[in-house]
Amino acid sequence: MRAGVLRTGALSVRHVFSVRVGPVGFRIGSDWRGPIAALERVYAAYPAPHGGIADFSVRLFAARPWRRFVRPAVMIGGDYVLPEAAPLPLAQGLLAAEMGMNLQMALGQRHYLLLHAAVVEREGQAMILTGASGAGKSTLAALLSLRGWRLMADEFALIDPRTGLVHAFPRAVSLKNAGVATIAAEVPERRLGPLLEHTPKGTIRHLIPDTTAVAKMDCPARPAAILFPSFGYARATRAVLPSEVFVRLTQASTNYVALGERGFDTLTRMVTTLPAFAIDYPDTDTAIDQVEAAWAAL
Repeated sequence: MRAGVLRTGALSVRHVFSVRVGPVGFRIGSDWRGPIAALERVYAAYPAPHGGIADFSVRLFAARPWRRFVRPAVMIGGDYVLPEAAPLPLAQGLLAAEMGMNLQMALGQRHYLLLHAAVVEREGQAMILTGASGAGKSTLAALLSLRGWRLMADEFALIDPRTGLVHAFPRAVSLKNAGVATIAAEVPERRLGPLLEHTPKGTIRHLIPDTTAVAKMDCPARPAAILFPSFGYARATRAVLPSEVFVRLTQASTNYVALGERGFDTLTRMVTTLPAFAIDYPDTDTAIDQVEAAWAAL
């Protein structure tokens, strides 16, 4: 991690933070100190990119020079961009940085098959929790990490097409709305990032992964099962047929099409070798019990 000036084309930013999460290095530059200070706190225990060279760059900048000072609005740029993306208020600078990191992965990652998923590990085997936004993946993964599981990922599961292994990508866990209070009741304040209110996804607060997640982030795991959690329903567990799993995973992947044959072969291997379950749950205690039951069944 280092400070300096990041230049992208003809533009430069004053404040820079570099970090490695699992196998991926990022360099985040900002026109403002605030987002960098938040990143430094949340990712204080993380190493710098290998050899000091980042895989992806993110830039947080003002669309006009005066917007750095008057009603500051944060635009998200980097190696890969979405031109139509709306700016965020400076108070949500940490969220802008996280969104920029997600964007680089989603549009630029070609080494691993990406699944929008949380991943937890025990005894060298990984449970992949995937599903639609709002299904409760992040909160459930965070709770499991407080109960003996290793947190491997919140936003993306990284599947190596050559080996089939899941590589850890333990970013800070993005807790949303009711999930914020659920986790805040179980961890000390130092494990939580700033409270971000009125974001496009409601209230957000980041859980800082524990020391084990960071220390073992270079240790991959073999996938053991795929779970599709859904919060807000009566308790139910059902096996999911391979055909349905394949469709769901293609929808959950941001780079399946870009990987071509490698992506198809990787998903096919997962679908044909891993058990998959859909779990509906009315509360987190029920969900944890269902995950443990699924683990015991394996």
